[in-house]
Amino acid sequence: MSQNSADLPWKVRLFTSLFSFTYKVMIRRSDGSLNRLLLNFLDYKTSPSPDKPIDGVTTTDFTIDEDRNLWFRLYNPVFRTSTTDNEVNIPVIFYFHGSGFICMAANSKLFDDLCYRLARLLPAVIISVNYRLAPEHRCPCQYEDGFDVIKFIDKSYLEVLPNQANLKHSFVAGDSAGGNLAHHMALKASKSELFNIKLTGVIAIQPFFGGEERTGSEIKLSRDPFVPMDTTDWMWRSFLPEGSNRDHQVSNVLGPNSVDISELKFPAVLVIIGGLDPLQDWQKRYYEGLKKSGKEVYLVEYVNAFHSFYLFPCVPEFSLFIKDVKDFMQKQMSR
Repeated sequence: MSQNSADLPWKVRLFTSLFSFTYKVMIRRSDGSLNRLLLNFLDYKTSPSPDKPIDGVTTTDFTIDEDRNLWFRLYNPVFRTSTTDNEVNIPVIFYFHGSGFICMAANSKLFDDLCYRLARLLPAVIISVNYRLAPEHRCPCQYEDGFDVIKFIDKSYLEVLPNQANLKHSFVAGDSAGGNLAHHMALKASKSELFNIKLTGVIAIQPFFGGEERTGSEIKLSRDPFVPMDTTDWMWRSFLPEGSNRDHQVSNVLGPNSVDISELKFPAVLVIIGGLDPLQDWQKRYYEGLKKSGKEVYLVEYVNAFHSFYLFPCVPEFSLFIKDVKDFMQKQMSR
């Protein structure tokens, strides 16, 4: 991280140091394999709170397929007003957590806390998807899981969603690897028929894209504590189909093997990048590629934001992030 670490709150500095050491030394073995047992031990999981709101939000877990461990956590903001549920109308966000497709879950505390904040501050009904992880389950399992949740909600929303949820104002969102998933969910939706969901926008938060080429930001920030180049290379090797390289269409989404989206009805996209993120050059290419394809796309850059800044409400960029996401959503919903 090129920013002086003294500029960051001490909790963030401590977390980044511990994360970097734990990941490189303890979780990622020298032979390239993943220490899943240790990773699960260190990944603190939370329980839902369906009856007692936490910071004004209730949460409920719904299982779709036990064999795949496919489930989602629903975050429902509770409004303390004189109106009834039927009179409140808020958007729905299908959210996909990050961590390189290989770790974390919908109930990991870091992402659970984030979804609580999003539900309360935007506000929105959040559907946080728990998808299968690599390397045990390689691509395309994660995309299949994600879209199966979307199809389940499209068909069974009356059974699971609160009355205040408006599926005609639906968004797909995700951070890092989840931002990659959000793009591909929009791509799948543009080729499918959804009966009750209208996908209004994509919120790509520092999305995890890549390719065989080495970009300037990857080289300059190659020792980043969250996504150094050797770690992202390892993540792609663990996730992509055997025999594939980083120019695969799911990683290099606008590269030589990518799907042509110029004729597809693609929703508006908000791309959020950080000036201290090694992945920023790929994210900027994503933005430029969408523009070239004639899509509605917006770019927001926080010059001093590191990868995963959105997990830390104590950093100044967090409040800007919430405002920019809220403004984007309001613009799309006003049409």
